[in-house]
Amino acid sequence: MTHWIVADHVVANDGPGTVYAPGVIEVDAGVIVSIGRLTGARPAGADVTDLGAAVVLPGLVNAHAHTPMSLMRGVAEGHSLLTMAGFLAVLRSREAHLTPELVPASVAVSCGDMIRHGTTAFADQYFYADRIAPTVIASGLRARIAWGIVELGDDAARARELAAATAFAESMADNDLVRGWVGPHAYFVDNQPEAMAAELALARRLGAGLHVHFSTSSEEDDYCAEHYGAPALEVLRALGMLDVPTILAHCNTVPVDQLPLLAGTRAAMTVVPSVAMMSGAPAAPVREALDAGVVVALGTDNPCNNTGSDLFEEMRTLGKLAAFTSGTPDRVTAREILRIATVGGHAAIDSGPLDGTLAPGAVADLIAIPVRDIPRGPIGAQSLESALVYNTSGASVSDSMVAGRWIMSRGTVIGLDLAAAAARQQADYDTLVERMRTAGEEAS
Repeated sequence: MTHWIVADHVVANDGPGTVYAPGVIEVDAGVIVSIGRLTGARPAGADVTDLGAAVVLPGLVNAHAHTPMSLMRGVAEGHSLLTMAGFLAVLRSREAHLTPELVPASVAVSCGDMIRHGTTAFADQYFYADRIAPTVIASGLRARIAWGIVELGDDAARARELAAATAFAESMADNDLVRGWVGPHAYFVDNQPEAMAAELALARRLGAGLHVHFSTSSEEDDYCAEHYGAPALEVLRALGMLDVPTILAHCNTVPVDQLPLLAGTRAAMTVVPSVAMMSGAPAAPVREALDAGVVVALGTDNPCNNTGSDLFEEMRTLGKLAAFTSGTPDRVTAREILRIATVGGHAAIDSGPLDGTLAPGAVADLIAIPVRDIPRGPIGAQSLESALVYNTSGASVSDSMVAGRWIMSRGTVIGLDLAAAAARQQADYDTLVERMRTAGEEAS
């Protein structure tokens, strides 16, 4: 059924930075049919949504998230989960007591947070993917959910996790919005080369992607230098690990001279600037990656370190961090940052070539923000892209659509009972803390 969306400003997010003012978008069967400047009287009727004095733009893509971990929001303050010591002391000590029934409520809380802050698609990687998926489907979000695999060279663990990942991905094969991927936690660190070969074969057979943490430190390069006499990216490319859709999350320490090896592959460098800063890690080389022709996407990672899920804040942080670390103002431009959070994100999750823009043939994933909530300098002094990236909070998003279906209207999330999810999450956390207390562990 054809539907029209009208707003005072429609950001196409194309190369030239086209803005239709006012603009109209025609949507049918979850896809944009046409877009342009509205001429004449504004249309009305049951098949028209007039958002009025609002800016409509493509929905943002959170290309690296762990939705169940909102159960442990903020617990890593003062620690870095990008180090093995912090990971074991803060996170694994809690995950040792995590069981499947403690997952769904926190997934709902996380999905609600993302919807309310302008995310329309995301990539998840965690345990219990089969308990994550039903809540994500109910939310209406577009997602790629990777079954997290940690095998540490254990043949039995490898076989068990690969079987579970296979069953999960196959169970999602008929869902157009939510698909199952394979989630090696970290190549060479806790997923050995034998497991990597099996994971690649599985992804190829299922037509799925791989979602992996990469270059949070020098561990991968150190391993590959010792065992292969080459940097990690050279080894990954030689092994064919970059020939399927692949999210390489973080990339804080990836050697700049190795970045051209990612160009032309199906891998995306997915950066998380807030977590890098909070963990005291180096900033990912975003400018150099863009210049090398690498697909760059943006994520929020886990709520234990990065307590928010606002990709507008993450965009702002990316721009400021790139300028600060390079000593060069506007090192990555606002237009580039907006496209990283949209076009780059869709490329990372293996969407269509037009997705992340508002153009005929692109998926109808879009958000609206009231003009009053976008502080902006005089027109001509500050671009709309700059105002969106540097002046806007995701909390101002009023409406959100995925595949032509509204998942938030006038600030109300439609598919989830968020009050009930928050109450259940608290009970789940109390259960987790009690388990740790009984085991003689502290939850501080």
